Amino acid sequence: MSNEVELTAEESQAARTVFGDRLGLAERYVQHLATSGMERGLLGPREVPRLWSRHVLNCAVVANLIDQGAHVADVGSGAGLPGLTLALARADLELTLIEPLERRCIWLHEVVEDLGLENVTVMRGRAEQVIESVNADFATARAVSALTNLAGLTIPLLHGKGTVLAIKGRSAAEEVEKAAKMIRRLGGKKTEVVTVGEDILREPTTVVRINVG
Repeated sequence: MSNEVELTAEESQAARTVFGDRLGLAERYVQHLATSGMERGLLGPREVPRLWSRHVLNCAVVANLIDQGAHVADVGSGAGLPGLTLALARADLELTLIEPLERRCIWLHEVVEDLGLENVTVMRGRAEQVIESVNADFATARAVSALTNLAGLTIPLLHGKGTVLAIKGRSAAEEVEKAAKMIRRLGGKKTEVVTVGEDILREPTTVVRINVG
């Protein structure tokens, strides 16, 4: 594929740490993002130079917060962020990518097939439509919506027991405050803002972690 996305030395070291012997697959995924992903409007051309640092590594380090062998439901998967990065970083996980838009689902299917990811299922639909079909240990989301709304999309997929991991930015603590009542109403027991990847990323990833049940 054209549009080679070069890794800086720092990114390269981080990518090796996160993906290990699956780094080649992760590189192929990034090429999909930089070519067909961009062509089909899953992300803008401005994002291509920072695919590794801002998107792929930023998402993949969240795998450190997930238990061995867990079933993870990724809500609003879009370009596979964080879902596909987690599947690449951790072959032991079972991923269900939930995405309402058909064109995105088609792209996700193509990428999953090309990378030979047997631990990934793509499910077309909105999170609230697939509750009966999905019973996850962890629910993940990135850039889907504010936490007050996101809590209602993710917590029900855990069916009373599990963890929500929502990748957020600087406003994470503020969002937690606003969503506190809603989270409690839905069964959230403990909500905290954690950072992950401090040891390998220049900008660590901020995650809102909600423990349910």
